[in-house]
Amino acid sequence: MVAHPLAGVVDPLDDSPAAGLVDSPAADVSDPLVAGVHDSPAADVDGSPAAGLVDSPVADITFYEEKNFQGRSYECMSDCSDMSSYLSRFQSCRVESGCFMVYERNNYMGQQFFMRRGEYNDMQSMMSMGMMFDNIRSCRMIPYHRGQFRMKIYERENYGGQSNEMMDDCDNIQDRYRMSDCQSCNVMDGHWLMYEQAHYKGRMMYMRPGEYRSFKDMGMSGMRFMSMRRITFYEEKNFQGRSYECMSDCSDMSSYLTRCQSCRVESGCFMVYERNNYMGQQFFMRRGEYNDMQRMMSMGMMFDNIRSCRMIPYHRGQFRMKIYERENYGGQSNEMMDDCDNIQDRYRMSDCQSCNVMDGHWLMYEQAHYKGRMMYMRPGEYRSFKDMGMSGMRFMSMRRVTDMC
Repeated sequence: MVAHPLAGVVDPLDDSPAAGLVDSPAADVSDPLVAGVHDSPAADVDGSPAAGLVDSPVADITFYEEKNFQGRSYECMSDCSDMSSYLSRFQSCRVESGCFMVYERNNYMGQQFFMRRGEYNDMQSMMSMGMMFDNIRSCRMIPYHRGQFRMKIYERENYGGQSNEMMDDCDNIQDRYRMSDCQSCNVMDGHWLMYEQAHYKGRMMYMRPGEYRSFKDMGMSGMRFMSMRRITFYEEKNFQGRSYECMSDCSDMSSYLTRCQSCRVESGCFMVYERNNYMGQQFFMRRGEYNDMQRMMSMGMMFDNIRSCRMIPYHRGQFRMKIYERENYGGQSNEMMDDCDNIQDRYRMSDCQSCNVMDGHWLMYEQAHYKGRMMYMRPGEYRSFKDMGMSGMRFMSMRRVTDMC
């Protein structure tokens, strides 16, 4: 889970990029959604995260049955639990003022999408902005709020497991709290958006003050609000047999499984290894289903069992790595800040046998153009790749592990 109080410093009448929110289909949605606005352009705005949701005093949204604001319409200024009473379908909408949460099912159930002031002329534009359903059945107006924000999150349903109280944004509960999941919460003050992935990405859920013992009761079954990355290994093909779910590093999987024949990466990126303690040949895995070893080997994996795995954490910021032609930082050297598909062409280097990773996470490949065997490099000093069980391997291309996972 990632939690974001609906708070901030944004003028509801400000359509500029500085407003920080998605206000039109053409808006840049690469940044987190921050649903906070203050009550008037002249208001004295507190820039702290707890400034409060200060929405327009009057919220107004109009839904249309056809694209480009055509056909029958329904204007809404509050909550609506069943829009089928007014429209048979929904293809575009215009938010005149305020902020709204829209839902895929009646009675505020199912998947949700946050909308602020702006024009949304068709479903495709909304889906490109992160909406994950193709019709709107109910909507909820997000009310004006000033004051502090407080929410207590729990790792398990019915307030079980680890808990932590929050009063401001959290873009990654793994980094801040070492929590593996969030399955229930108690919102004491303010209005919040909870996100499925770290850094305010993925599916979302609007939380107003109240007790939420189970998110399943809200029609969000199977959705886990977390910042942890997750991979599940299975002893048999097609996700059968005994399984082991992993959300961090595991140096010896033999404690859990006798072998691995399939796996499912639910979120994030992982490196898997042919030997214990992250040794030997490696293979990069991102979100997806890998139903048998043959499929993985057809994708470039060069070993037939997995003995250890390492979670690749999120990284924000620059990437820097210095590569050396010989062991112990010997020979020619070059500093890199971006991908390089061929060190011979770019740097006239014949090999790379040691490196110093200053920032970010990298994949190094045996052949040019990101082919052949690979090795995962996190920040640290690597004087000899032989010490990592990669004796005799030469690296000719390098790629950053960005937030593609």
